[in-house]
Amino acid sequence: MPKTTKILIVEDYAIVREGLKALVETYPYYKVVGEAADGKQAFKLAMALKPDLILMDLSLPNTNGMTAIKEIKEHLPETKILALTIHKTEGYVRRTLESGADGYILKESTYSELERAIRSVLEGKPYLSPDISGGIIQGYLQGLKSVTPGTLMGTLSPREIEILKLIAEGFKNKDISDYLGISIKTVDKHRTNLMKKLDLHSVSALTLAAVREGLVEK
Repeated sequence: MPKTTKILIVEDYAIVREGLKALVETYPYYKVVGEAADGKQAFKLAMALKPDLILMDLSLPNTNGMTAIKEIKEHLPETKILALTIHKTEGYVRRTLESGADGYILKESTYSELERAIRSVLEGKPYLSPDISGGIIQGYLQGLKSVTPGTLMGTLSPREIEILKLIAEGFKNKDISDYLGISIKTVDKHRTNLMKKLDLHSVSALTLAAVREGLVEK
């Protein structure tokens, strides 16, 4: 039997939270384990519940969504975070990905797309809504950290580059461990170093960096 996926919903409007919960739980192996109305509450519940996935609105009272994403990812790097928002601008999407989000979906999307996005990020693959992905990726690739192609890779060791490529291709930590014949702890350490050196905080951002550097195809 497949493992039950624990999901935390973060949204300040109760009626939207209730609707999302009802939709998500139509799938037998998705379980909403908590609901938060602001970023501060989201952090506390994430620490207590350690969900597999967080559906995160960005426009929140108290602590905003981007700040909450960054704080949660610093403590729970394996928890997937899917931003669910109305914002379409490139700057908003880029800042969200750099904060650590694993995917970005618009609230105007259909539920079938939401389900695809959830499956994608749970499998370790970045997800961006089709309406925004093309332009955002192009802008990200053209302006990532304002550096010329190749300079990012100069800061990484050969092993880190190898692991970056595998992450961008959708390999999970255990897959990388098995493929390279190293411990998961070592993979975790390399992954942490990659994020620190590149100042990127999510699989999505690492993948886009790998694409920009020519390690993987668009």
